Amino acid sequence: MGRIGNIIGRKEKQDQKRAKIYTKMARLITVAAREGGGDPEYNAALKNAVDKAKASNMPNDNIDRAIKKGTGELGGDNFEYITYEGYGPSGVAVIVDVLTDNRNRTAGDVRHAFDKNGGNLGTSGCVSFMFDRKGQMLIEKDDSIDEDTLMMAALEAGAEDFTSEEEVYQVITTPEDFSVVKDALLKENYTFLSADVVYIPQTEATLQGEDIKKMKKLIDMLEDNDDVQEVHHNWNEEE
Repeated sequence: MGRIGNIIGRKEKQDQKRAKIYTKMARLITVAAREGGGDPEYNAALKNAVDKAKASNMPNDNIDRAIKKGTGELGGDNFEYITYEGYGPSGVAVIVDVLTDNRNRTAGDVRHAFDKNGGNLGTSGCVSFMFDRKGQMLIEKDDSIDEDTLMMAALEAGAEDFTSEEEVYQVITTPEDFSVVKDALLKENYTFLSADVVYIPQTEATLQGEDIKKMKKLIDMLEDNDDVQEVHHNWNEEE
């Protein structure tokens, strides 16, 4: 439950940093619209970005403005995707997804966060082999949800796996099938605690003492950066 508990905790923390989350969501929407067009019905990446923004209570005006920046109706910065890989304290594997309009600035900021907290930035591919790229949907347990019905709906839509955890139901898909399964469950009126394509660690690492404080500070520094979209790691936070 370490990783899933972390997702729930991070959502609560994000609610406290709403303005920063809106900035990140707007970039995600703009890039998705630029690369695949401004209609969410024909652009799965944009639909997922808009769904994430709405789940964070981002105002519709902000969403529409971000789409228009992507389609060229409004002027906007030219953001690009970059993924950084590195090691946290005691060799914890860390992957950082960013959207930036200044590669040099972002690389310096990410490197500084690692260096300051007992880690180091690595080369491309140095830790990604330790993760599986999967679609993941978490649905909060509720008396109104029948586990068997949800499981059958998920598997029939194309899910790879379904598990019942302490607080949530977890649906796992391939990245390619994520949007199809997600849309099928939305049509059945299921609500997601989170839904995204993520890096799931194959094994989890443990930390002790001062390294726990350093790892928390590393994650906080990275997530506080407007350029950083997601921070993935294999640290089991329930220690």
